[in-house]
Amino acid sequence: MVGSIVPALLWGVAFANIVRGVPLDVHHTYTGGFFDLLNPYALLGGVTTLLLFLTHGAVFLTVTTEGEVRSRARRLALWSGAATIVAAASFLLWTGLVHGNPVYWLLAAAAAVLLIGSVLANLFGFERRAFALTALTVLFAVASLFAALAPDVMPASNDPANSLTIANASSTPYTLTAMSWTSPSSSPTRRGRTGCSASGSAARPSRAFRTAATATAPAAPAPAAPPRRVSGRSREPPARRRRRSRDPRRGRPTTIPARGRGRPRAGRPPRAARRSA
Repeated sequence: MVGSIVPALLWGVAFANIVRGVPLDVHHTYTGGFFDLLNPYALLGGVTTLLLFLTHGAVFLTVTTEGEVRSRARRLALWSGAATIVAAASFLLWTGLVHGNPVYWLLAAAAAVLLIGSVLANLFGFERRAFALTALTVLFAVASLFAALAPDVMPASNDPANSLTIANASSTPYTLTAMSWTSPSSSPTRRGRTGCSASGSAARPSRAFRTAATATAPAAPAPAAPPRRVSGRSREPPARRRRRSRDPRRGRPTTIPARGRGRPRAGRPPRAARRSA
């Protein structure tokens, strides 16, 4: 849990400090302390990204699970989504009032609309749409921060002359040319691998496992039905109901038909002979 919460929190703290600016010297070296990075604006940015990523993960669970886990994830996504709307509105408004420009306001408005739409989609049961909307929210929110940051890369809060800009922070022309040819050639491979992994995890695990379990698990034997009885007697044919007796002459069991019909008992005369006697 710590490995998931701390990076999500620090990600927003770092980006908020980059937009706000940090103290730099003439050599573009950081001169502040650790607690200078934990200012209210940066902490609000960290809480915003933490809640946004929590909502995104909860919506992903509603897409890939079923049953009780899905219900709990859906409730968590609704509560965290409402909290994310409040935190994100405060953070984007603060950023716009200090560092805003027309491009920033356009991207921030798009991120806000997408976030509200994702919460409403999850509320009405459209989990896949909610997941896509939260992903777009992250994209537009990050783009709005870069729009507020331009043309700086790392503004200096103590002296604007010490800021890192696109011009003085870029690589040499040779490095830029090499990376321009290398990145497009390797990007399709990475994107294809990521797309295959995402498409494989998009199905609900319970459905996939249900098919495999049905095909491999042995069928359970059907429970034997108890014999039906009428007036306290079994409905089995009388010829099959036998009683056990012992033959006095041979000392072994003898099967005798029920109700006294068929063979006479061993050691006794037939019924007609007994009546005549």
